[in-house]
Amino acid sequence: MPRIQRFPIQLRFGDEDSYGHVNNVRFLQYLEDARVQFIHLPLEEAAQGDAEASDTLLDLIGPDHFTLVARHEIEYSAPLNYRPNPLEISIWVTGVGGSSFDLGYQIAEPDGSVSYALAASTMILVNRTTGRPTKLGDAQRAALEHWLGEPVAFRRRQTV
Repeated sequence: MPRIQRFPIQLRFGDEDSYGHVNNVRFLQYLEDARVQFIHLPLEEAAQGDAEASDTLLDLIGPDHFTLVARHEIEYSAPLNYRPNPLEISIWVTGVGGSSFDLGYQIAEPDGSVSYALAASTMILVNRTTGRPTKLGDAQRAALEHWLGEPVAFRRRQTV
């Protein structure tokens, strides 16, 4: 069964813009914060092959590779104003390709009562030496598939 990871996201007063709500570019920083926390989680039962339960996705990426953001998509659903209580960001894997993987996110109230944004990112595994995409290894793929869930349910406008 796929797991969705949830992390608290603390807003900062400086995240608000001149319109009095959190600026859209800050949402990208929230996604980054969640991604960084996600890749530092111990694999636990997602560990396969030579991977240990205490390893993280970052360990599986290894020193010879890194991940780059290839694409972001964000759909804003409600204005977000500064407040001292943290929000919750959910993150899960929505797809695993040859050298890429897709992540889904939801930024919402911790109780789920209000969703402020849905988002998706495509990440590419890159070789540090060549700067070129490289195939995901078996252990990387198995770990990512552990968190595999549904695609992000964006509201798409119908074209006539």
